[in-house]
Amino acid sequence: MNFELLNLDAAQAGHEKCDVLLMLLTSTFKAGRNPLSSLISKALKAGDLADKPGSLLDIYRPVGLACARLVLVQLADGKPGSVRKGVAAAVALIKAAKPKQLTLCFDQAPSSQALHVALSTVAEASYVYTTTLSKAEARTLARVRLGVPNSTELATPFAQSVATVRGIELAKEWANRPANHATPSHLARAAQALAKLPRIKCEVMNHKEVEKLGMGAFLAVAQGSAEPLKFIELHYKGAAKNQPPVVLVGKGITFDSGGISIKPAAEMDEMKYDMCGAASVLGVFKALAELQPDINVVGLIPSCENLPSSRAVKPGDVVTSMSGQTIEILNTDAEGRLVLCDALTYAERFKPQAVIDIATLTGACVIALGGVRSGFFSGDAAMSAAMAQASEASQDLCWPMPLDDDYAEGLKTSYADVANVAGRPGGAITAAKFLQRFTGKYPWGHLDIAGSAWKSGAAKGATGRPVGLLLHYVLSLQTPAA
Repeated sequence: MNFELLNLDAAQAGHEKCDVLLMLLTSTFKAGRNPLSSLISKALKAGDLADKPGSLLDIYRPVGLACARLVLVQLADGKPGSVRKGVAAAVALIKAAKPKQLTLCFDQAPSSQALHVALSTVAEASYVYTTTLSKAEARTLARVRLGVPNSTELATPFAQSVATVRGIELAKEWANRPANHATPSHLARAAQALAKLPRIKCEVMNHKEVEKLGMGAFLAVAQGSAEPLKFIELHYKGAAKNQPPVVLVGKGITFDSGGISIKPAAEMDEMKYDMCGAASVLGVFKALAELQPDINVVGLIPSCENLPSSRAVKPGDVVTSMSGQTIEILNTDAEGRLVLCDALTYAERFKPQAVIDIATLTGACVIALGGVRSGFFSGDAAMSAAMAQASEASQDLCWPMPLDDDYAEGLKTSYADVANVAGRPGGAITAAKFLQRFTGKYPWGHLDIAGSAWKSGAAKGATGRPVGLLLHYVLSLQTPAA
């Protein structure tokens, strides 16, 4: 899908030739002397368009306008949530007509947030998964033009939004694929394909290299599956070599049965989404290649399956991590933290300015925050502030969670340096406390996306989060211009 930014007001929008014109209106709409403004004023005066977000008025072949179809979309206060509601309703209305071209026009200058939400909502509402369907109908919408009265001011936010959308769609594609079509080897090839883009390099390590590094925790998780593990290392080089990178570590469990501590059968198919952290890292690198910011970024993806077999790790087994710390595996379904801890130790070699791991880690985080916000854990004040700003700017929301030392008490064991699980209370926090043990040499943050990475039920599918959040955070750390 192609995007274009135009300098349009209501008068100019009336001359736009397109399959559908979505006119996005706020409560402060001011009519001008042109056919489109006149039509809008009459509709508002007659009460045909209610002053609440998501209200629509659909007009076929409007007289005096160049568009084949006009949809007036009420945004009311124009806030991001209202924009999302209005645009989603409008795209749902026109979807059956399968338009190929769509023009969105704001009645007045939008904020960068509103612009981003409008574009991302169009992309989300028109997204179609086709990879493993024999007779799937692909997305018909091929061109989206965005009209604003202040296009020069919004050129940078527009470019960032388009790159974010493309990164999100790559993340969704890989997360939505069934586990037999998204093995660790498939993920490795997807990462290697990204290396064809500007400024990106990729290296993939196999079992022997991982074993040589001493990643005993990662190896323990992978040993139950016949699928070979992959340790994927991506580099985006946009700044000087001596500029410390940001490191993003994505959990890449391409299917999680729970291992010997097997999960219940109900909804176990959704455990193909246990690699959404890895998918989000791929999505960020896709966006970085498009934007080419002045920063260095490293992506690390420890990827394997977690399956029960005669070779699988057992509850009570003790393994030695890359850091040298020993871990008693009390529950084999707490495997994400095991693959991540070795990747977090590996991250030390880059002497990073910041490290964030991204993982569908705990059901406890879903209970705490639902699907609205991802849980964010960090003891670094600067990182926490930057992530809070990125959360608001991207509208890919996260929420700060505690890391008090008292939460680590439950991880104590007599048989190793640390256990991989504590009790049920505060499960998302104790998981973060486990990871924190391996991050003492750099500023670190942890995103638990178990509630936000995908939707269940009739709307089942990956969301592509937190690509937008991560991209905004990374861009905020760019090297200042000389």
